[in-house]
Amino acid sequence: MSRKQPTAGDQQERLVTITGDSVALEGALAIPPTSPGVVLFAHGSGSSRLSPRNNYVARALRHAGLATLLMDLLTEEEDRVYATRFDIELLTRRLVAATRWLGKQPQANRLAVGYFGASTGAAAALNAAAELGSAIGAVVSRGGRPDLAESLDQVRAPTLLIVGGLDTEVIELNRQAYAQLRCDKQLAIVPGATHLFEEPGTLEQVADLAARWFTRRLAKA
Repeated sequence: MSRKQPTAGDQQERLVTITGDSVALEGALAIPPTSPGVVLFAHGSGSSRLSPRNNYVARALRHAGLATLLMDLLTEEEDRVYATRFDIELLTRRLVAATRWLGKQPQANRLAVGYFGASTGAAAALNAAAELGSAIGAVVSRGGRPDLAESLDQVRAPTLLIVGGLDTEVIELNRQAYAQLRCDKQLAIVPGATHLFEEPGTLEQVADLAARWFTRRLAKA
C-alpha cells in the first residue's frame, strides 16, 4: 500500500553517531527551523531506525514543525540476540543516554524533548520519562507495550497511548497500563486498525494524533 509521504523538513535530516552507555549508535537527526521540541523514537523489538512506519510518523512530525531523532537502540551484534530485543532495562538505558547526548548538541539543547515509542520501545520510553522527570515533555505510544514498563506510576510527562481497534489483546494491556499512569493521559483507539496499522488511513491517523499531542505539550514544556 502506498501512502502520501510528508516531505517538509526532510532536507534537514542528517546522520549522527550517538555515544553513551559504552556504545556508539547510529541515528538520523532533523531539526526544522523554529521547532518547539524534538521527538526521540524508540523502536520495538526486531525493528530499527529504518522502520517505514516510524519514518512515516517522523516525516509527519517534521511537517508539523517538530524536530526528530530516529536511532538504533541496539548495536548490530546485540540485535541478533532475541532476548536482548526484549531487555527493557537495556533499551531504557540507551534511550536515556541518547537523550543526554542530544542535550549536548548545540542545535537541540534548548528544545523540549518528547518520546515516541512502538512495541517494546514504548515501555523503554515510559521508563526513561519516569527517570528523567521534568526533562521529558510528552510521550506517545503506538501499538506499544506500556504494561512492560516498571515505573508507570512515576511518569509525569503527558502520555498518549494509541492502539488499533482490532488489536484486542494489546488494547487490554494498554488499558491496564493506562490505569497505573498518574499523569495527563489519553488512550486513543484507531477503528479498524490491527497491530501494525497497515489498513488504509490508519497510520495517517496515528501520525495526526501524535503530531497534535506533541505540538501542544512540547510548546508548553
